[in-house]
Amino acid sequence: MDDIFGIPVQAFLGQLLLGLVNGSFYAMLSLGLAVIFGLLGIVNFAHGALYMIGAYVAWLSFEKFGLNYWVALVLSPLVVGALGVLIERTLLRHLYKLDPLYGLLLTFGLALIAEGVFREQFGVSGQQYAVPELLQGATDLGFMVLPNYRAWVVVASLSVCLGTWFLVEKTRLGSTLRAGTENPALVQAFGINVPVMVTLTYAAGAALAALAGVLAAPVIQITPLMGSNLIIVVFAVVVIGGMGSILGSILTGVVLGVIEGLTKVFYPEASSIVVFVIMAIVLMIRPAGLFGKEK
Repeated sequence: MDDIFGIPVQAFLGQLLLGLVNGSFYAMLSLGLAVIFGLLGIVNFAHGALYMIGAYVAWLSFEKFGLNYWVALVLSPLVVGALGVLIERTLLRHLYKLDPLYGLLLTFGLALIAEGVFREQFGVSGQQYAVPELLQGATDLGFMVLPNYRAWVVVASLSVCLGTWFLVEKTRLGSTLRAGTENPALVQAFGINVPVMVTLTYAAGAALAALAGVLAAPVIQITPLMGSNLIIVVFAVVVIGGMGSILGSILTGVVLGVIEGLTKVFYPEASSIVVFVIMAIVLMIRPAGLFGKEK
């Protein structure tokens, strides 16, 4: 078969792969948002900025210190996670008992500050980050040529997403995290330091955004605007999946990335709005999202 619905097979599968890669980024970023909102109740609009900072940490670590991609995969989440600790300890901890709108406004302001600082330092032109030597090249699958790095992005992203879901939903640590946010006084009575646990949860969400930034660095241009260009779509993904639903965010992110990719093949004019059209339909049918719980 040479074509699918009039589209050449290679073009169809290539766009499907691109949609799967984008869906992997959507899944990782929406995962971090879902963890932070689900456990802390904070609508973290700074998530896109943390994603951008993660990519810049990887680029700077190579440009200034010669540290390779594999080191950056560890270093960048640690650096941005430490920044998350600072944000939570100095700013967010004062907002937990207030309306979520205050957290949204604060984190939106932080995102604007971060974007402005990086635009001042690096300008708006994009920076290139090379694909690591181990993952260069492509594999011929017969029906298409698969770039090795894009395959790595999909495998790494989904592994991290599913691992995080298992940790939060299926382990004793995850149970303690959920209990600590729902009834902190009771958990504190068992000798668990709830404020530290909350801080580390926000730091973990920030680290996930940074990890996504490092994975994205070799396939896109690193710019101060890369986070703000993506965060609106990611919020739509989280809303469709259900605010606070970790598994919902992962599955919805991957599926919407694929749908967006296929839309570029069959109806390119709608590719930039298809996610928001789906969000509107889902909200009309199920306001809590596909995997969210009705209150």
